[in-house]
Amino acid sequence: MVDSWININDELPHDDQRVLAFIPENKIFLPGMDLKFEIREVIVLRFCANHFAGNPEKAAKHGLHFWAGEGSSNRYFKEVTHWSPIPARPQE
Repeated sequence: MVDSWININDELPHDDQRVLAFIPENKIFLPGMDLKFEIREVIVLRFCANHFAGNPEKAAKHGLHFWAGEGSSNRYFKEVTHWSPIPARPQE
């Protein structure tokens, strides 16, 4: 299998594109488990190009772009190191 991960320094997704995002050592706290967590380095996020364009202070601190998640999984731009297109659905 060919490695399909794209470094964010090489290329970015299209604005509003949902992708698989790689976040090294990403901790997901487990509900009702008293601060227990799992490491889940791959999650689905939506790329938001120029999200902080109107807020130079936040852009300087977190990056110009943003990753919108599902639920509480939003991420600042610098947290994601690589991304990959979501594969096509299986053919029947």
